[in-house]
Amino acid sequence: MDNALIIALDFANGDEVGKFLLPFSDHRLFVKVGMELYYQEGPSIIQLLKEAGHQIFLDLKLHDIPNTVRSAMKGLARFEVDLVNVHAAGGKEMMQAAIEGLEAGTPAGSKRPACIAVTQLTSTSEGQMNKEQLIPVTLKESVLHYATLTKESGLDGVVCSAWEVASIREQLGTDFFTVTPGIRRQSDETADQKRVATPEYARNAGVSAIVVGRSITRSADPLKSYLEWLEAWKGVQQ
Repeated sequence: MDNALIIALDFANGDEVGKFLLPFSDHRLFVKVGMELYYQEGPSIIQLLKEAGHQIFLDLKLHDIPNTVRSAMKGLARFEVDLVNVHAAGGKEMMQAAIEGLEAGTPAGSKRPACIAVTQLTSTSEGQMNKEQLIPVTLKESVLHYATLTKESGLDGVVCSAWEVASIREQLGTDFFTVTPGIRRQSDETADQKRVATPEYARNAGVSAIVVGRSITRSADPLKSYLEWLEAWKGVQQ
C-alpha cells in the first residue's frame, strides 16, 4: 500500500461508480469507499470492486464504545478489504478493540485489513479545534498526540494532513503508515478542505498514500487526470 494514490469514490450509487470505472478496465486501482457510497450500496459495492481486482480502503471512520467497534470490525473483516479506519478520539481501548475485531473476523489464511485512525480531519482548522472541540493546544500537537496514541494501540497508521507527516515520521518512525487527504494541485479548488497540500509536497514530506477525489472523479477525462496525478505523485512519467 505504500506510495499509493487512492481514488475517493464519492458517488451516490453503484451505477455512477460503474460509469466512472469504464475507462480503467486495464488498470488496477486503489479506491476509497466512504459513507456516502457504502450506506447506499452496502457490501455489494465491495464485492463489485474486489471482482474487478481493485484494492479497497473502506472509510467508515468508526467511533463508538469498544464492544460495538470490536463487533463491527469483526463483520467488516470478512469483506477482506485492504484498509479500514476509526477515529483516534475514540481512545486507546476502542482502537485496541478494533484490532481485536479485525483479527477475529479475518478468514483463515487471509491477511487482516490494515487499520488506521483519523487524527484531525483535514477540513478542520486550528481555530475550529480550539473553539469547538475545546482542545487548547496547536493542531500539530493534537495530531501528534492522536498519532502516538494510535501507535500505542497497535494500529498501522493514521489519517492526517501532509503538513504533520514530517513530525509524525520523526516521532514515530518511517514504518508508521500515513494517509493524507486534502491533496490539491495548484490549479484545483480547495472546496471544503482547510489543510491542503500539493502531491509534490506530500511526496517530499514522506506521505505513505494520498487520497484524491473530485480532481479525478469529476474530470472530463478521468483516466488522463489519473495518469497526470500519478506522475505528479510518484515523480515519474506514467
